[in-house]
Amino acid sequence: MTQRILLVEDEESISEPLSAHLAREGFNAVIAPTVQAARDSFQALAPDLVLLDVMLPDGDGKDLCRELRTRSDVPIVMLTARGEDVDKIVGLELGADDYVVKPFSAGELVARIRAILRRGTRSTPRGVIQVGGIQLDPDARTVSRLGNPVVLAAREFDLLALLMSNAGRVVRREQIMDDVWDPHWFGSTKTLDVHIAWLRKKLEDDPTHPRYITTIRGVGFRFASPEDPQGPQPAEGR
Repeated sequence: MTQRILLVEDEESISEPLSAHLAREGFNAVIAPTVQAARDSFQALAPDLVLLDVMLPDGDGKDLCRELRTRSDVPIVMLTARGEDVDKIVGLELGADDYVVKPFSAGELVARIRAILRRGTRSTPRGVIQVGGIQLDPDARTVSRLGNPVVLAAREFDLLALLMSNAGRVVRREQIMDDVWDPHWFGSTKTLDVHIAWLRKKLEDDPTHPRYITTIRGVGFRFASPEDPQGPQPAEGR
């Protein structure tokens, strides 16, 4: 089945050739030049991935990213002309799975798209995983904290699933980048730290003193084991 990509981009000099390139690569790309058009197309198309420009004529792409993330865990790749770290981090914290800075090569973008879509088809550990008040269902791709749903981006979910399926064990940074991003990832691994920080904001009572996801300096990260003497216990509901 042809995978559908929603391309939210108002510059025809970018959207038209990129759409044509995606079609040659076997994707069905639909262009939405405005925020409103993106909303309508998202509803009608049910895309497998969204390419989202930050600057749009009738709104902010980051706001649209946040809106789409509350409705779906569809992978979102931000397209931005600004390469400063703050923009990249803000985009990722809003729920984006990746970003590409303009100007970019179509080949590079397609490689990232394929890597992201490949992750979505990888098998995940079967059976509900629960540690303390955090519950993850790999089949339904849902997460809850103290019984309340937690909305995660696709990559955030994959990262959490990897850590929780190895609860009590240290998962090395290299393994995480290979399994959650791509074995041929060529970007900075700082994106991993950003995703860890965002997971902590969503899952921890105090993200600055995490009980679930701990950093093992110079090595990787460890998700708490239910058997930890000081491990997380289900907190009282508030």
